[in-house]
Amino acid sequence: MTDLLTSTTALVREAGARLLRLSSPDNRAATSDELFAGLRRNDATVADFLRAALPAAAWEDDEHGTGPMPAGERWVVDPVGGNLNLVHGMTGWNIGVTLVRDGRPAFAVLHSPLTGELFTATAGGGAFRNGARMTVSAKTDLSVALTGTGQARPSHSAPVAHRIGASITAMLQHALYVRLSVPVSHELAQVAAGRTDVHWQFENVRSHIGPVLLVREAGGIVTDFDGRPWDVTSPGYVAAAPGVHAAALNVLQTSL
Repeated sequence: MTDLLTSTTALVREAGARLLRLSSPDNRAATSDELFAGLRRNDATVADFLRAALPAAAWEDDEHGTGPMPAGERWVVDPVGGNLNLVHGMTGWNIGVTLVRDGRPAFAVLHSPLTGELFTATAGGGAFRNGARMTVSAKTDLSVALTGTGQARPSHSAPVAHRIGASITAMLQHALYVRLSVPVSHELAQVAAGRTDVHWQFENVRSHIGPVLLVREAGGIVTDFDGRPWDVTSPGYVAAAPGVHAAALNVLQTSL
């Protein structure tokens, strides 16, 4: 496992270097054709390279896919988390690769090339940022917590959009700070690193399986909105430091 994680990390770094060559603060997309061409180019730059370089295993083709995962060994790759940021010349994008075995994450690698940060986690082995062990926040007071949510997909159904809005309104009355930001993988990494305290999602896509592992291995609690332990089939989740998870879950439940 250690050797496979090491080799995977090296490949993710190389994919990041290839994306950096496409990155510029002057990147812009003025039309839908330009926008979607840029998104496809960036995704293909990473996906084509990693698909050829990673050891043979099944490949999760849809980064926005939901529901249970097939048995066996499977790569779940989010080629460019925050691709819209990259296309528009902003920071806040990354590459995520997770090895999943029988529906459970074995290890995760999340790389932010612009900052040079590389997050890794192995099931039962802890979570790390650039080789240093991570621990979630020690806060116990939601009123001083940094919280947020994000868009798991490019668009939402009307019911999900309303739930997101209601949850933000509710949390604004209890937490110090609330933000809506993408990519979700970046926000979960910040919870794992102890920089922020709570992140919740009303949609649970398969590509979140690795970033959720980061939080759990850093000592965070991840449950669905009924308080049950997170699973890839859960409709949504709350990922938080232990000291504020119960309070955050209570606020979000009142907004549903």
